[in-house]
Amino acid sequence: MVVLGRIVAPYGVAGWVHIHPFGDDPDAWRSMAQWWLARDAEGTEWQPYRLLGFKAHGDSWVARFEEVADRAGAEALKGMYLAAPREALPQPAENEYYWADLIGLAVINEADESLGTVESLIETGANHVLVVRDGEQQRLLPYVDQVVKEVSLAERRIKVDWGLDW
Repeated sequence: MVVLGRIVAPYGVAGWVHIHPFGDDPDAWRSMAQWWLARDAEGTEWQPYRLLGFKAHGDSWVARFEEVADRAGAEALKGMYLAAPREALPQPAENEYYWADLIGLAVINEADESLGTVESLIETGANHVLVVRDGEQQRLLPYVDQVVKEVSLAERRIKVDWGLDW
């Protein structure tokens, strides 16, 4: 399962919920007939929910599911993660990647020095940030063209313009 976001709060009285997406293009998710929800992002107890509506609301997103009829049902979903099987997701465009595809990739610099592996990503207002761990050391690398030079899913690595001592 690829975790797409998290339900943060109910919205209104008709069962809608606010969604915090973990990615750039949540609008593409509306083509999926169902999403899967679970309390634990790492868990295996994903339950399918049929999507009835999904739309932008200000600077956030709201969704409605067939299985949720009212605000009480929406409140019960607060804090749940939403996901989909990798094969159900829309194909990303060229040079675009799902965060789940980047986690675990080796990170090397242009001098072929290992910086560690991608542990997670952080969404900031300006850009995404790769959280790279090498043992006890953690590096935060901005995911921008000036830093990320090449992503190779086939070779399971990301090449960056970043020094070992930065």
